[in-house]
Amino acid sequence: MVKLRLKRAGKKRAAFYRIVASDARVKRDGEYIELIGTYNPINGEVSLKKEIALKWLQQGAQPTDTVRNILSKEGVMTDLHNVKLENKKAKPKAPKKAAKPKAASAQKAAPKKVSEAKENTSNK
Repeated sequence: MVKLRLKRAGKKRAAFYRIVASDARVKRDGEYIELIGTYNPINGEVSLKKEIALKWLQQGAQPTDTVRNILSKEGVMTDLHNVKLENKKAKPKAPKKAAKPKAASAQKAAPKKVSEAKENTSNK
């Protein structure tokens, strides 16, 4: 599974993170598929490629909690929600199949109940 997560960089006590798309099985600071942006927690700066982040989210990538918060503050999660709504509205609904008459199904169901009752009484 692909995850959107933080990859640590920077010096000791001066953390700097890259927001990356990475395979979930790879180590935190290991290789990644694509760079999405950066996050500096010291001054709160975020630079993000919104189109790339949205592309990965549409393909099913799961963001970590921290990355989800960053994406929400940047408006990417709202964009994803709007895209999903547009896609849902654009798809025409399939016509429902014609319903069978209820009388016919009731007649078929009644004999089953009678036969089940006979089996239950004969077993006792």
